[in-house]
Amino acid sequence: MQTRFDYIGNLPVVAMNESPFVGVDGVVKNVSDFMLAVLIIILLSPLMACIALAVKITSPGPVIFKQRRYGLNGEEITVYKFRSMTVTEDGAKIQQAKQNDQRLTKIGGFLRRTSLDELPQFFNVLQGRMSIVGPRPHAVAHNELYRKLIKGYMLRHKAKPGITGWAQVNGWRGETEVLEKMKARIEHDLYYLKHWSIWLDLWIIFKTAWIVLRKDNAY
Repeated sequence: MQTRFDYIGNLPVVAMNESPFVGVDGVVKNVSDFMLAVLIIILLSPLMACIALAVKITSPGPVIFKQRRYGLNGEEITVYKFRSMTVTEDGAKIQQAKQNDQRLTKIGGFLRRTSLDELPQFFNVLQGRMSIVGPRPHAVAHNELYRKLIKGYMLRHKAKPGITGWAQVNGWRGETEVLEKMKARIEHDLYYLKHWSIWLDLWIIFKTAWIVLRKDNAY
C-alpha cells in the first residue's frame, strides 16, 4: 500500500500495507475533514431539518437509518443516512438498492438520486469514524461476502471510509449486480490509498459535486 523502508539497528525492514494517513499526512487529513464537516453541517442544517421532516411525514419509521459497516482497520461502526426505504436491513443478508426499487419511500428516490440521504454522514466525520473522502463503506454482510471473492478487498480498510471516493467519481457507484463491478470499485479504492494527496481529495470533492448535479448512477 504505502511501503516504507527503515532500519531496526543495522537490520533493514520494510513496512507493508501501512495506512497512508500517518504522521503529518494523518494530521492534515483529520483536520481538513473536521473543518469541512463543521462548515457543511452549519451551512446545510436548514436543508437537513427539512429533509428530516419530509421523511417523517411521508412514511412510518425512523428518520435516520443506521447500518453497521466496517471502518478503519475493519472495526465495526454505525453509519447514518436519511431513511429512503421502507425497510431498515442490517442483518446477515442485505439486498442492494437498484433502479426502480419497490422498497423506496415516496421521497426515497429523490433523496438517493441527489445523494441527500448521505448528509447525516458528516456527523460520522465529526465522530472521527469516517472521512469526507475515502473508500465507501459497505454493509457488514457485503464485506463478509466480497472479502472471500476479491483479493485484497480488506486493504481498503487501511483508511477511514469516506462519504465519497475515487471509485464513485469514476463511475463505480450504485448497484454492483455483477462481481466485476465490485472488483473495479476495489481497484479504484486501492489506487486512492496508494496515491493519496490533499489535492486528490479536493479533486474528488469537486468531481462529486458535479456528478451529484448530474445524478449519475444514483438510485
